[in-house]
Amino acid sequence: MNKGELANEIARKLNLSKAKSLETLNATFESIRSTLKKGQKVQLVGFGTFVVKQRKARLGRNPKTGEQIQIKARRVPAFQAGAELKNALR
Repeated sequence: MNKGELANEIARKLNLSKAKSLETLNATFESIRSTLKKGQKVQLVGFGTFVVKQRKARLGRNPKTGEQIQIKARRVPAFQAGAELKNALR
């Protein structure tokens, strides 16, 4: 399912226009993005938690040349599924 299909599904279930559901979906994503950018987590009880993790600097290898390269430390987004979501997939 892609973003457009998700917006259509929300519109159908809530009897909204596709434009309104897409606007709501975009606002939700933007809120999650801005919260993560601040280094905070977004916890959706029953669904899961979006967090920011710190990756350490490490050595990597250029796949073309085989040459070793230094990969800088960085922050990356991660998702941890909640118990309810995990149980729904069993």
